[in-house]
Amino acid sequence: MKEIDIILKNIKNKELLPVYFFQGDEAFYIDLAVKHFEQDVLEEDEIAFNQTVAYGRDTNYLEVLSLARQYPMMGDKQLIIVKEAQDMKLNEEESKALETYLENPVPSTILVFAHKHKKLDARKKVAKTLAKSGMLFTSEKMKDYQLPTWIQGEMSVMGIKSAPNISHLLAEYLGNDLSRIANELNKLKIVLKDGAVLDGKIIEEHVGISKDFNIFELQKALATKDQAKAFSIAYYMGKNKKSNPIQMAFGALYNFFSNIIIYHTLNGQSPQTIATTMGVNPYAIKDYSEAARFYPLKHATRVISILREMDLKSKGLGVRQMEDEEIYKEMVYKIIKVDELKVSV
Repeated sequence: MKEIDIILKNIKNKELLPVYFFQGDEAFYIDLAVKHFEQDVLEEDEIAFNQTVAYGRDTNYLEVLSLARQYPMMGDKQLIIVKEAQDMKLNEEESKALETYLENPVPSTILVFAHKHKKLDARKKVAKTLAKSGMLFTSEKMKDYQLPTWIQGEMSVMGIKSAPNISHLLAEYLGNDLSRIANELNKLKIVLKDGAVLDGKIIEEHVGISKDFNIFELQKALATKDQAKAFSIAYYMGKNKKSNPIQMAFGALYNFFSNIIIYHTLNGQSPQTIATTMGVNPYAIKDYSEAARFYPLKHATRVISILREMDLKSKGLGVRQMEDEEIYKEMVYKIIKVDELKVSV
């Protein structure tokens, strides 16, 4: 069970620690935990008297800890939540004050810090004290290869049935912003009728991602040098640049061809070893194995140079500013014909 699942279960069962310090780059789980603290810790008639929400930009550790030492009114517990805690300064005085409180926290206070997008310095005593006490919770950014599985899991929890590869399509286009993904899934849940299957047509209509013309499909077409399909997709994406940002395409293709290079350099190793090195699920290795047949190591390396060249052109560096449509077209041509071109590497 994930750490966040344990925390949410403990909140529901009122098995609470005196202090929770959430930190890390992935805000989604921090926000989720805070939401459950706000909704599930106190009874509705206790919230007005015993629940305080502060923001880091408006307070400091000394003020928060002073409040934490007070006792609840008309109840057994008080809840203090500090949102955007990363905006509070944690100098030597504040660190010592927090360390002192952690050594003897007030049992009737539940103190929650939402310290998003940053981490405490693990070398500092206050971080060590929090960790040793089991009060420090780190929310790491999800790896790209984990996104489709996570999306599929979220859809299952929400009761959304989907066509094959929908989770991969959403992962490619929405990136690893879990909050954004969750919002899109909630919107899709609303528009889906009972028993309806989430397919490419619905995705295209409500999220703006074409089921046939997207970076996921372009990548597959390039992987097998399907020239007609690749140019067709590139043309569409260039014409619809709002829903197909070219920088996103560069990033996805750079990762894909970088992994082809890794595949070549690890040729002969077990699929599990290759997958771990790439940071992808083992099931994807067969796709890279097929792509590697079309792109030997030398050619895959040249594609990386092509992508860098296209990136510079998209920014107007060294050449006239080119439209996305032109760049998509040139990029696909050079990648498909990489074995015929001379590209400096």
